[in-house]
Amino acid sequence: MVAVAHMCAAIALSAEIHGNIPGPNGMTDVIILTIDGKAYYQVEHHGVPFVSTSRLGMRTNNGDFSQLEFVGMETSEVSGSYRLNRSKTSEVDYEATKAVCTFRNPEGKTIQVEFRVGRHDVAFRYILPREGAGSVRIFEELTEFSFNDSPEHDFVKTYLTPQSDAMIGWMRTKPSYEEYYGVGKPVTAPSEYGHGYTFPCLFQLGGDGWVLVSETGVDGRFCGSRLGEYYETSGNSEGCVGATYRVEYPMPEENNGNGTSEPAIALPGATPWRIITLGETLKPIVETTVAWDVVEPLYETANDYKFGKGTWSWIVWQDGSIRMEDQKKYVDLASAMGFNYTLVDNWWDRTIGHDAIPELVDYARERNVELFLWYSSSGWWNDIEQSPVHIMSNPILRKKEMKWLRDNGIKGIKVDFFGGDKQETMALYEAILSDADDHGLMVIFHGCTLPRGWEKMYPNYVGSEAVRASENLVFSQYECDQEAQAACLHPFIRNTVGCMEFGGCFLNERLEKSNTRGTIRRTTDVFQLATCVLFQNPIQNFAITPNNLDDAPAVCLDFLREVPTTWDETRYIDGIPGEFVVLARRNGDRWYVAAANATDTPVEFKVKDVLDALGLGKADVRLIDGGNDPSSSDVGAGKKLKVCRNDGAVLIIG
Repeated sequence: MVAVAHMCAAIALSAEIHGNIPGPNGMTDVIILTIDGKAYYQVEHHGVPFVSTSRLGMRTNNGDFSQLEFVGMETSEVSGSYRLNRSKTSEVDYEATKAVCTFRNPEGKTIQVEFRVGRHDVAFRYILPREGAGSVRIFEELTEFSFNDSPEHDFVKTYLTPQSDAMIGWMRTKPSYEEYYGVGKPVTAPSEYGHGYTFPCLFQLGGDGWVLVSETGVDGRFCGSRLGEYYETSGNSEGCVGATYRVEYPMPEENNGNGTSEPAIALPGATPWRIITLGETLKPIVETTVAWDVVEPLYETANDYKFGKGTWSWIVWQDGSIRMEDQKKYVDLASAMGFNYTLVDNWWDRTIGHDAIPELVDYARERNVELFLWYSSSGWWNDIEQSPVHIMSNPILRKKEMKWLRDNGIKGIKVDFFGGDKQETMALYEAILSDADDHGLMVIFHGCTLPRGWEKMYPNYVGSEAVRASENLVFSQYECDQEAQAACLHPFIRNTVGCMEFGGCFLNERLEKSNTRGTIRRTTDVFQLATCVLFQNPIQNFAITPNNLDDAPAVCLDFLREVPTTWDETRYIDGIPGEFVVLARRNGDRWYVAAANATDTPVEFKVKDVLDALGLGKADVRLIDGGNDPSSSDVGAGKKLKVCRNDGAVLIIG
């Protein structure tokens, strides 16, 4: 099968090859070519095509760049170092080959494609010069990602989540990146809604390896994009078929039909980056930093933001808990756990009131806890009633409210229920972040789009949902039954390119206030602890409840008190998306290794296997295991672990 794949991925005989862009140490190469007057690229890793011949170009109101003549290419080496204080890696050394390829359309207008080719990563974007017009609307982007499949269509497997219809779901708030992932589906499987797939998108190329496709660098000057539906490109004499996905812009119906689906930029200008990560194993996928390598901070901050853990009443106690008495209970819980924050969710302006918030702030600060407050993003793009509404979408009211928040000691906001991926919605995200930083506020987004390099671009950005998150476990038993599979997907897909505000770690057996009714948790206590390491976000609002101080095992509470939320390093140990995962994250000199299993086959490994994978010799190792009867013990390198279905294990090393 692999040999067939290689044969199918060969470059067409009619192609004119214009250059090769080798990454550092020659592991990854990008080939630039034209076929019948159209521009293409191909990505190879160790000489094996991982992304086969794929189209480049666009159509704009200032020129049609679908037919392109190659003019030339300039290459150079780029390198540097930077710090990330809110992601999976804190110190990044970046090295890549930069190539700027110039093309000309039949009318004589030029367009450039800038590539950055690293060891396992490729990023590229379009650059449009100013040739007459000072601005441009982009009608259509022709960028493609093609994967050559076998004649039986079972070679390439996909791990994709569909783009939903617009203006459906709760109070017409979709799309919000909260659909189910297809797990190991063939490329020929259509998406659920017929609109393609939201980023990031993971492909398994049989025995050759893995490819992750996404985008980064999207700010208020462009829209978010996605991959359209699969379509077949021409085969060859071997009967092979190309499975091709094209970049698509937002649907017209998004944002309640307001705003254009076509991005517009000032000239000269550039699009966001399309990014590809590839490897023989999942290690480069899990550990990639390409989403941040090619972007820069958009503004400096004068504020010193503190990241950490928080309590959150709404997830289990729901709307009825948004009252002073219950919020004080959750402040007390945060204080008892040594957490930094309590998040006060929707309706607080009606059930507690602006005038009473200073009382709650004082109560919290006496206990070394600070507050986040919830807001709807709302304007004209959904039917949300949950308040406060119509503030964050109004620049005058937003600044007034943020001044009130700052003056009353609030440390951050959670803004929910956005309207899609159009350029004007991306501008709203950026405006909220910028205004919030002016007032010393951190920002979490829910019911929202995927973050695209935002941890580096915006200093006060601290998380996005953009996943089918923890509230669904409360609402549906099916979600609880499938929890392990979903948790074993996110470290390989969603959480690879941006932080993920999931809101997990339930220690109630029943996901309801009394702990006697509601949905039944299928996963063990130790599995829940493992997700605290598997899911990365700089502000983690956990789903524990005040009763857990008395009814949860002490080993669980002690672990939650110690586990960090920011990391200096992340390492892939083992795993298969949707089946099982073993992942390591380092904070300072201490490693936290989490394992989780969603299959009927036990996952077995030795502590020595983990130490070897991390390049460690002798080390102090503490193991938390035991399912729903967890215990903590010091173990040696010879200790063998066995993780069964819906269970987990945690190692603390150092």
